[in-house]
Amino acid sequence: MDYLERNYRIIKERMIQQMEESLILGRKLIDTELDAGILNFIVRPVVKAFYDYWAQHDARKGTLKQIDITLDAGKQLLLNGNSEESFNRILEEFFPRYLKGDQVTYQCSKNHRNYEKLKENSRETFINYLREVKAFLGVEEYVNEYSDLARCAFKSKEIATKNLKKQLEFTERGISIIEDDPTILSVPVGKRIIIKALRKGFEETKKEFFKGIDETYDL
Repeated sequence: MDYLERNYRIIKERMIQQMEESLILGRKLIDTELDAGILNFIVRPVVKAFYDYWAQHDARKGTLKQIDITLDAGKQLLLNGNSEESFNRILEEFFPRYLKGDQVTYQCSKNHRNYEKLKENSRETFINYLREVKAFLGVEEYVNEYSDLARCAFKSKEIATKNLKKQLEFTERGISIIEDDPTILSVPVGKRIIIKALRKGFEETKKEFFKGIDETYDL
């Protein structure tokens, strides 16, 4: 199954690229929010230091693990049939590891009253990722880049758009949980700044994702 390893490599490269772009965007938005507040000079050094450390260590390391876990779980799903029993077994095996690398729940207090909502949302996100990754990994046609792979996995722009919107709903839900009660964040300072940057980052990334679909399918 050479196509499986090929697809695995293409998707992993794409996901790592998106991770790096997100970290760069996050730093840019943090700087923008810090520059906007009159008194932000007080917390600026701490917030920047926190973000830079998080981006270089926890975020990159955790997200890379999430990428490998998601792809490995999708691979197992593809190789072990389509039964609900198989899906649930793989989900239960891989989700705890996926959750450890989740950077939203990682920065939140596990003792907070809304943590279980966030955890459940992460689980639903992972389930959707598994189905998406399985579709990508199962492409047997000849492809040599991500756009080709995407068009084979999701045969039309409408299907790809529907799938993206579903995934974005989970991200939106997770951000909203934090926005509704920022005390869930366990970061030491700058919660308001981080939340605003998180929201703006999501909105900008969403636009880029839809633009990417247009570029992939409107040829």
